[in-house]
Amino acid sequence: MHELSIIASIVEIAEVEVQKASAQRVDSIELEIGELAGIEFSALDFAWEVGVSHSVLEKAERYIHRIGGRARCSECDTAFDMQVLYDACPSCGSYFSEILKGKELSVKALTVS
Repeated sequence: MHELSIIASIVEIAEVEVQKASAQRVDSIELEIGELAGIEFSALDFAWEVGVSHSVLEKAERYIHRIGGRARCSECDTAFDMQVLYDACPSCGSYFSEILKGKELSVKALTVS
């Protein structure tokens, strides 16, 4: 489950920011996660409690902003919503496309105290 290693990276980011702010803990964290980022949201939820225990994020409220997938067809230049990687273009059926959004995985904001 790579979600646990992602949580470990988020904890590291939070610990650095708490230290910079001379704070003690994180009250809330906002994450941006794209639908095409390869994250299994149910696995992330399952691993979160274990991954943040005994860390600055242990009592933090978590907000996840899910970003839908969007791509542009390399053949006909049509922009379209993408549910999964390698969705075919709805206009021409090509599988060659550039992903415009939906692969994001970032810490958008932290509130510390």
